[in-house]
Amino acid sequence: MLNELTQFIEAIDTTHLVLLKIGLLAVLVMLAQWLTAKWMQNFAAGQEQLDVELLHSARRPLLAGLWLLGVSWVNDVLVSSVPSWSNDLPSQLREPVLVILIAWFLIRLITVLQAIVLHPAGNRLAWDASTAEAMGKVLKVVVVISAVLILMQLFGLSVSGVLAFGGVGGIAVGFAAKDMLANFFGGLMIYMDRQFSVGDWIRSPDKEIEGTVEHIGWRVTRIRTFDMRPLYVPNATFTSISVENPSRMSNRRFYEIFGLRYADQASVEAIVSDVKAMLMAHEAIDTNRTLMVNLDQFNNHSLDFFVYCFTKTTAWAEFHVIKQELLKTIADIVESHGAEFAFPTQSLHIHQQQAVQVEHG
Repeated sequence: MLNELTQFIEAIDTTHLVLLKIGLLAVLVMLAQWLTAKWMQNFAAGQEQLDVELLHSARRPLLAGLWLLGVSWVNDVLVSSVPSWSNDLPSQLREPVLVILIAWFLIRLITVLQAIVLHPAGNRLAWDASTAEAMGKVLKVVVVISAVLILMQLFGLSVSGVLAFGGVGGIAVGFAAKDMLANFFGGLMIYMDRQFSVGDWIRSPDKEIEGTVEHIGWRVTRIRTFDMRPLYVPNATFTSISVENPSRMSNRRFYEIFGLRYADQASVEAIVSDVKAMLMAHEAIDTNRTLMVNLDQFNNHSLDFFVYCFTKTTAWAEFHVIKQELLKTIADIVESHGAEFAFPTQSLHIHQQQAVQVEHG
């Protein structure tokens, strides 16, 4: 039996032997891919979220690496078995492609980790969206730059020479791209200072900027205005203007002035007292903040008193529901005291002169 197998192998010519080896290698690579995918699927069951995401990040780069290994082995078989085959390119590309696959894996890993810190499992606190996005971008840039430098070394390029050229040429590039650099560092300052983040409502008294932040990029920030139009603001703009962030307010202010008739002067003190008592007892009013109800001034046609307080809610729609309720209640208090709100009036005094009869002589 062994002699027959030996005679069969010896009878196979070089071409068929090479094809047989390549076929076996292809089968082995596909089998390794299938076993790896099956193992990763079984291992992921019942594991922590971080472990599952780690396997998910490594799956495609790992399978691509197996194909790279198979192609490299096939090339080795051809080089050793076929004298006319001298293409050693796959072997030369083995290390560079491996670097690219590792960089690919790290970038995928950073992406899934960014999603995990934004939506953590259990009782862990979620990261701020802007911070997570900034960290993800910085880490991806570091991975790409590191991969490029390693590839340059593998291809025989001088990294120190390129860095030296970058130091000299960086001056010219800096002048040519100063606006881009200003926007880049402006975006970096937004991430560091955290003056606003994605989802915040911001506005600037210095420029016509108001809306909800949708995206903070390295060059521009996209803001959705209240008429649903996108507004793209260069990041460098935020380094030279004042930015108000109403989304981070702790309370909303209720401030209104009411005018009573001069004929209701006797009821002013009681009305002011009742309005203040109503606010102190109202569950939507934050009594730990400033709360004032006082006669303010003698106006041309009215006795003005003001109401100054803060609601507990900061939600825009809910605040206006509370405001409507307060205005209606204050009107009821004024009416209960027999008083009325004043409106502009004018008094016209007509002076009547007595007719004088003149006698002519």
